[in-house]
Amino acid sequence: MRLHARLRALVGDERGYSLIELIVSMSILMTVMGGLTALMVSGTNSEADLNRRFQAQNEGRLGLDTLRRDVHCSYNASPAGTSATVTLSMNALCPTSGGGTSITWCTVANGTGRYGLWRYVGSSCSGTGRKVADYLTTQNAFSYTAPAVGSDQLKKLGVTLAVNLTPTKPQRVYTLTDELVLRNSVRA
Repeated sequence: MRLHARLRALVGDERGYSLIELIVSMSILMTVMGGLTALMVSGTNSEADLNRRFQAQNEGRLGLDTLRRDVHCSYNASPAGTSATVTLSMNALCPTSGGGTSITWCTVANGTGRYGLWRYVGSSCSGTGRKVADYLTTQNAFSYTAPAVGSDQLKKLGVTLAVNLTPTKPQRVYTLTDELVLRNSVRA
């Protein structure tokens, strides 16, 4: 019995944490865990935003590359000047023509201040087309000027694709600009 009494005395003598100490330690732990959670969520959101911007920029680059192949195969472009649509005339044997004699590229509104780059086989932006890029911020992406007569230059098409996933943040604009030569055109 002596052992039992001694154990009981030892257990009865142990002191635990008071309720106030427990609440204070839990509030400190919650503050630290809240800060770590906010940091992790912020990092995850930043990574997702970066991936979406990269995808939009990559679509713009791939779209410009496809447009470049079409322009290099064509011999004429219309209309002259800056526009949201350009129709390229080409030989039906051109590998990118799909058997047609004209390809039309246009920017189509997808909402307020947001445009998509579309490619249509034919002479208009109607029918069955393929969306090549999205999140463009300018509608008039094409600029065609025929060379002056006697200038001995090939025809050129200027293209400016401004890609921005968040138009409210203009510092995030990714601009692709190129001047493409119509290699099959006749010198002026």
